Amino acid sequence: MGEGIILKALSGFYYVDDGERSVTCRARGRHRHEGISPLVGDRVRFTHLEGGSGALDEILPRKNEFFRPAVANIDLLVVVASQAVPVTDPFLIDRVAAIAASRGCETLVCVNKWDLEPGEDLARIYEQAGFLTLRVSAETGEGIGDLRRAIAGRVCAFTGNSGVGKSSILNALEAGLDLATGEISGKLGRGRHTTRHVELFRLSCGALAVDTPGFSSFDVDRMELARKEELQYAFREFAPYLGKCRFLDCAHVKEKGCAVLEAVGAGEISPSRHRSYVRLYEQAKAIPDWQRKDM
Repeated sequence: MGEGIILKALSGFYYVDDGERSVTCRARGRHRHEGISPLVGDRVRFTHLEGGSGALDEILPRKNEFFRPAVANIDLLVVVASQAVPVTDPFLIDRVAAIAASRGCETLVCVNKWDLEPGEDLARIYEQAGFLTLRVSAETGEGIGDLRRAIAGRVCAFTGNSGVGKSSILNALEAGLDLATGEISGKLGRGRHTTRHVELFRLSCGALAVDTPGFSSFDVDRMELARKEELQYAFREFAPYLGKCRFLDCAHVKEKGCAVLEAVGAGEISPSRHRSYVRLYEQAKAIPDWQRKDM
């Protein structure tokens, strides 16, 4: 029996890296009966079969899992953003960062296309919130060394809205990777999808990195949101103010005596981040618990 990590899943086949080679495996029928689907990033045990193929026997316990994109055991979510075309709405970053926080996954904000349009205002929002935030250009190489050091030895997922340059950044990180990149639609101001499936790539810095489809494909299921009572903990900069509001059940939306709102007014919390929190809170409030997936 062998053990390894699923690097790619395609058409019912799972490509497992055991440290020496890639073994093409099929999942055994019991996984379907148990309602467990192997995911890219899963650590698995498998049986070697004749001809060099294999059969998945066991999915080892997961650190975390995401449904869009379908990946598991992610250490670091790298959210790629841009203030050049296409311009990233901060809400998209905040939505994904909140989901990552609920999965126990760290978030790094990577503002790309710095050579075209420096996104200083955007970068400052996330630096103030306590996120590691890097200013990069896949075109000129600015910041790529810092990003390489930040992801070294970790399992990372690169995500962001279509056209921000996720594949271009990975190509800049690793010579010879040659991931397909797409042009920006002048009419729509957004990118065309170039990533068709989820795949982990081994990088020379020791990282495993996955390039994911853009946000229009990374369509976050609303049931992945934290419950409204838990959402406050997904906004890391709220932490010093939690428990200090006038009311114990404060929603931090518009209540009098809210310590979080006072911090927003004092410039300690970005208004942009708080607006995202309120949008997510209203979305979460609209979902009855019985409709939620058991996460």
